[in-house]
Amino acid sequence: MYPDLYILRHGETTWNLQGRYQGRKDSPLTEKGRSQALIQRALLNGLDNLPSKVFVSPLGRVIETARLAVTLGDQPVIDERLQELSFGSWEGSLREDIARNIHMSSTDRSWAFNSPDGETFDMIATRVQEFLDDLDQPAIIVTHGITSIVLRGLWLGLDQAKMLELSTDQGCIYHLSNGTEKIMR
Repeated sequence: MYPDLYILRHGETTWNLQGRYQGRKDSPLTEKGRSQALIQRALLNGLDNLPSKVFVSPLGRVIETARLAVTLGDQPVIDERLQELSFGSWEGSLREDIARNIHMSSTDRSWAFNSPDGETFDMIATRVQEFLDDLDQPAIIVTHGITSIVLRGLWLGLDQAKMLELSTDQGCIYHLSNGTEKIMR
């Protein structure tokens, strides 16, 4: 069993707003994204006995979210394994254009693992599993949409299909404890 986790997805970015795949590329938080991070901050500040360990993706949108949302004394640990799924040559492209070109529903997330030159499900699951296996205490984790669902899904013991049904909302916290997930809003 894994330790308790508080997982935050970065706030809305300009590319989220435009419907673009970001992957390993970055775009800045919008005003709404900064507000979402401040909502996460209020949620965390309302809790007792928060973990002191904070892990973040190295991408700017996550680092900015963490700076706004997490007020603990410990410096966040940047961990490459928490980066977003690499979408390869799709990065920067509009979701609707990709969906139209590959004839898939834009709500079906499974095709994201088949992008040209990008990461497969097995690749992201392996790096996220290694991160989970290294955790030895409860933690706050600030990461991305797809990385979050893989992380939460592995923690919950879900298969890929069930993971892809998990929420990727921004401005909330996913609390994993006692084998269950609770979404804090």
